[in-house]
Amino acid sequence: MLVSARFAPVLSAALLLTFSGTTSHAQEPSTPPSATPAATQSEIPPQPPSAPPLTEVLFKNLKARAIGPAIMGGRVSDIAIDPRNPFVFFVGLATGGLFKTGDNGATFEPIFDKESTLSIGAVAVAPSDSDVVWVGSGEANDRNSSAWGNGVYRSTDGGTAWQNVGLKDSRAIGRILVHPKDPNVAYVAASGHLWVDGGERGLYKTTDAGKTWKLILQAPAPHHARTGCVDVAFDPSNPEILYAALYARQRTPWDFTYGVAATNGEDVGGIFKSTNGGAAWKKLGGGLPGQTGRIGLSVSASNPKIVTAVVQSDEGGATDIREIHSRGGGVFRSEDGGEKWMRTTDLNPRPFYFSQIRIDPVNDQRVYLLGYALLVSDDGGRSFREDYSEKVHPDCHALVLQAGSASAPKPPKPDDKDKPPKPPVSNRALLGTDGGVYQTHNGAKTWDHLNRIASGQFYRISLDDSHPYYRIAGGLQDNSNFVGPSGVLSKDGIMNSNWTNLGGGDGFYVQFDPADRDTFYAESQGGEIHRMNLRTGELRELQPQPPEGQPRYRFHWNSPLLMSRHKPGVIYLAGNRVFRLSDRGEKYAAI
Repeated sequence: MLVSARFAPVLSAALLLTFSGTTSHAQEPSTPPSATPAATQSEIPPQPPSAPPLTEVLFKNLKARAIGPAIMGGRVSDIAIDPRNPFVFFVGLATGGLFKTGDNGATFEPIFDKESTLSIGAVAVAPSDSDVVWVGSGEANDRNSSAWGNGVYRSTDGGTAWQNVGLKDSRAIGRILVHPKDPNVAYVAASGHLWVDGGERGLYKTTDAGKTWKLILQAPAPHHARTGCVDVAFDPSNPEILYAALYARQRTPWDFTYGVAATNGEDVGGIFKSTNGGAAWKKLGGGLPGQTGRIGLSVSASNPKIVTAVVQSDEGGATDIREIHSRGGGVFRSEDGGEKWMRTTDLNPRPFYFSQIRIDPVNDQRVYLLGYALLVSDDGGRSFREDYSEKVHPDCHALVLQAGSASAPKPPKPDDKDKPPKPPVSNRALLGTDGGVYQTHNGAKTWDHLNRIASGQFYRISLDDSHPYYRIAGGLQDNSNFVGPSGVLSKDGIMNSNWTNLGGGDGFYVQFDPADRDTFYAESQGGEIHRMNLRTGELRELQPQPPEGQPRYRFHWNSPLLMSRHKPGVIYLAGNRVFRLSDRGEKYAAI
């Protein structure tokens, strides 16, 4: 996550283009390796002299400067409010560190930049001492591009200084709970390595501020090697009562397996309950599905017997992870502390990436389900409406409802005198999305974008040799591809208006055409590349397509794209094959 400064002129919105469909290209015949002529000595280009070694002396006097763009907020993974002062809150970013505001979002300060990781999975402020802040490093939203962390951090001065207090091989942390009366007691839901087996996985507890840790919940061997804990929640009336969710998963470059598919058919995940602070656990059933994947939990503060869970399940047949419905999963509600469960809806948006659910602390009928949009229910989760507008960026990952922010019920209008008054809801909430932080003061009716962090999660950047100022281009998570200058002649300096949106959904690699400064080659998710000319407006898709009847080509989330330095008009794209695109992408060959 690269952080850019605030600029006075801010674009009202980034232009977001989506490209679909197929186009035909001429396909170059592949040359068999045996037929490829060997390069002669005269054909080998001269090599530049070796660069001097990089040392601290070369960098110590360099000063970083922010050049933009400052129109997006980047991917938020968690938010925590100071219980003593609600105008103070912390924002964790997937790969951009931790920010703190003391003035309700008017300004933000980065407070984690000196630590050895910038990937944040969870943030928690101790209810009994808000100077004590806990951070779990490593994003637990299991993307192909998720960054890993190196354990748990703790601050005793509100985030000024940090200490790594262990679990360094946990890699991803989905939740941290701090005991309401003792800031030294904490529970950590560790998901573990995403790409390989092993590591520190399960639910851990410390009673001495992180000096020692005890693994209090894990899957049985050998499945503990792929199974971690992804969420944990207190009973608000009794911190000895805990609910936790175990979840098995593993990624490969070409696939993502979860649940029983990751544990050789053994169903070791699910929801577990403890009534003695984690000393003993019971797996809950009573209407919950088997074959579970990722699970999100929430317990009602106004009625702690009510527990809701958003459950991924393949019972009844696997559901594509891009769908928002589940054959066997969805939202489940218990009104007796987890003994019996009722399925209220089959909604389960993209479970590995979201799986967050919240009950309003003052109204157990108001339930929020996070996904591509924020979904709101006023009947306990039986039906949901989409609380979404063009002002709120899609992909919601974090929601914090401020306790005590509810307004008193309004008396009914004359025409509604026979109807009961509407129950109160928490007016203030903070929402974290792929586009930053949003705040509501009217129970999610309207949202304000707190775009003061101005962070964008750049995957890659590239440079050209423009004069007098070179240009920088790059792709951002869920915020397209952009190009902008390293400097301008105007006395006002670089502004948002100097940056140009090159289109795409999730942006990745951008390459400059050395023969035409107005032409760019930009890539989006899954190897989707296009050629764009800023002067003419030309836009052409270039992704290679297999011959008819042949298996489709496979591309990674962020497939490498490279412009040849030696032959004009040649681009290389990597998928399950390496492709050479020639004639500015009009022809291609698998090499």
